[in-house]
Amino acid sequence: MSAQILRLPAVKQRTGLSRSTLYEMMKRGQFPKPIPLGARAVGFIESEVAAWIDQRIAAARAPSAGRRQISD
Repeated sequence: MSAQILRLPAVKQRTGLSRSTLYEMMKRGQFPKPIPLGARAVGFIESEVAAWIDQRIAAARAPSAGRRQISD
């Protein structure tokens, strides 16, 4: 199994987030940081981005604390 590298345009497309939002989230430790590919190029590990997306989906689907459950 080999790791796949995503460049920023692909990460933006997959997440729906802007460049500035992604970099702000990375700064706060809320999004995976890129790895250096060369002197002026970075890339994101696809599995880390996918895991972040999965976590966001799970958090959005989880019942909120304090939210009332409606019973039939």
